Amino acid sequence: MSTAAAPERTLAYLAAVPVDRVKGIGPARAKKLAELGIQSVAELLMHAPRRYLDRSQIFDLADVPLGEEVTVGGVVSSVQRIRLRRKRQMVRATVGDGTGRITVVWFNPYVRVTEGSEVALSGKVELFRGSLQMKSPDLVTLGKEGDDALLVGRVVPVHPSAGGLGPQNLRAAIANALRRSRPIAESVPEELLRRHHLVARDAAFADIHFPESRDEAARARQRLVFDELFRLELALALRKQQQLATARGVAHAVDGALVTSFLGGLPYELTEAQERAITEIRSDLADPSPMHRLLQGEVGSGKTVVALTALLTAVSGGHQAAIMAPTEVLAVQHYLGTVALLEAAGLAPRHEAPAGAGGTSSLFGTESRSQPTHQVRIALLTASAADVNFQQGAGRADVLGWIADGGVDVVVGTHSLIQEGVEFGRLGVAVVDEQHRFGVYQRVQLREKSDGYDPDLLIMTATPIPRTLSMTLYGDLEVSLLDEMPPGRSPVQTRHVPKAGEQLRDVYELIRREASAGRQAFVVCPLVEDSDKLAAKSATTEYERLLGVFPDLRLGLLHGQMPAREKEAVMLDFRAGKLDVLVATTVIEVGIDVPNATVMLIEDADRFGLSQLHQLRGRVGRGSEPATCVLVAEPTTPEGERRIAAMVATNDGFRLAEEDLRIRGQGTVFGTRQAGLKDLKLADILRDAETLVTARREAFSLVAADPGLSRHPELAEELRMLLGDDVAWLERS
Repeated sequence: MSTAAAPERTLAYLAAVPVDRVKGIGPARAKKLAELGIQSVAELLMHAPRRYLDRSQIFDLADVPLGEEVTVGGVVSSVQRIRLRRKRQMVRATVGDGTGRITVVWFNPYVRVTEGSEVALSGKVELFRGSLQMKSPDLVTLGKEGDDALLVGRVVPVHPSAGGLGPQNLRAAIANALRRSRPIAESVPEELLRRHHLVARDAAFADIHFPESRDEAARARQRLVFDELFRLELALALRKQQQLATARGVAHAVDGALVTSFLGGLPYELTEAQERAITEIRSDLADPSPMHRLLQGEVGSGKTVVALTALLTAVSGGHQAAIMAPTEVLAVQHYLGTVALLEAAGLAPRHEAPAGAGGTSSLFGTESRSQPTHQVRIALLTASAADVNFQQGAGRADVLGWIADGGVDVVVGTHSLIQEGVEFGRLGVAVVDEQHRFGVYQRVQLREKSDGYDPDLLIMTATPIPRTLSMTLYGDLEVSLLDEMPPGRSPVQTRHVPKAGEQLRDVYELIRREASAGRQAFVVCPLVEDSDKLAAKSATTEYERLLGVFPDLRLGLLHGQMPAREKEAVMLDFRAGKLDVLVATTVIEVGIDVPNATVMLIEDADRFGLSQLHQLRGRVGRGSEPATCVLVAEPTTPEGERRIAAMVATNDGFRLAEEDLRIRGQGTVFGTRQAGLKDLKLADILRDAETLVTARREAFSLVAADPGLSRHPELAEELRMLLGDDVAWLERS
């Protein structure tokens, strides 16, 4: 009688089976595994080995290589249990195979080894006092029932310990899970697998854990990495497709005279990168589908000018525009910078209230908006900064009224602009600055502010993002890249100096020379106030100390705990040249544009992330004068040393971004993102960049041909089960 073949298990099915159903994993261990993101059988099977040991060859003790992971075998001739200090115990055994002898030690009283038994030992062989020795090797008693088949005579996986399970117990649990799960069904289209020479999913799961060779393990990993990235890019492609299908946008007229006047009135030529980005944005704005675009560029690459063309396109067509910043300091800087750019281009805002009792819907008097009279009205709305607006002394209620009735063209503020209490007359374009993700919820809020249609959305970032990272975090956005700096910028020279000594005194002299020449300096500290727990400089203490170091200079203090009006006053004084040195925390990390500043001194620089350091360095070198960034640090960790060395070695933000990703690991990047993005268990977006590009191309092509995945229901179900909330909107076929 023939035995019926086992039914195929889909990955979605295995994702629904709790991990405590696996032999060797009880409720207590399952709870610990869940804390590590392993709650189902599917997630257990995705817990791949971190390395492999080739134990397919057993060495004779006479020929065993030293310092390498090897397997040796023999008969145990003696066993001793030796008491050590603090109730510790060592087990020492002697093993011989006829060609030689080796001493083996374990600092584990629970090791079970008996004289006369035949054993296989796997670990590193070293010389100790002229004799061969192994410390804490894997031990298998041959001929004894157990998992010796998983340890000897093969390529052995070494799984990362998890949930209280060591590598050996994890091996056994995964072997049990595989036996009950196979055969594992395919969900990726066959023609796609053939096109990219990918092995079957069932074989991949078996071979990633228990391969016959390293090549077999590599092919299995390639397939499972593709699966992870393909699922991620499918989710992004589906989200983008849904946005296009459900959104109701505005087709802007992109040839209005207001934008032409602005660009024509700039006192400098745009870079080719800026012109390219403006062309891409104009194309988006002319389309009735809402723009969802990321504008990425180095500090000082001219993103604000590009963004302003989008804002003025909306204004020229009778809409309002908004700039949203993450902090009040940055919002004020955007406001002042926007006013300055418009003034430089001959579009200076009028400093008077809107005409009429309730404001006016026309900011250009009796003339048409398409024929601008150079009167673009801008309002600043933050918790306390309303009095910097075009109407001096205007209150928050006044500004809210002007926004609601269309009496303001461009509103600059924090994310409170999309909160309750702020109503727009007709919002057409929104620019969001320095936010890694502007999520679905915020987009819904924008739509509610826009009378049911979707404003065009431009997300700006000065944080360089490796291409592979932007394809995952921003995979549903189009990307414009400003990869060219305006002419006349001097590269910033970066130096590393210790916390005390002659080199630091030389830096202080540099600050004095720059101040005497009419230029300015930043001093940045990691803390606001002194801490008993952290041995790091605080801004308040350093400010007091530097008053004694620079008694002849004008110093200012800026940190996030100061009242908003006080922060604004300090920044305005520094911007106006009334201060020589600004002592601050990272509140000045982004958006502060003071071209006259030529020195950036960063205290305890090894305590900052690489991205932060690059952003801080970008606060200087924004004018025509040479600039210097000084990193004051004595790193105590290898990561800190690598960050400092990278900053000194290059000014290239993209190279630094990749190095930052290598140092921190992608888990720290994805850890704060939505579900799915943090769930890359095998894939490494730097090492697997080529596979990511392939997976993205295939995913977007599949969704274009099958928008709702109705012809691929197994893939749709897999996405729901493995990515959760990322695809919660995907309706069942």
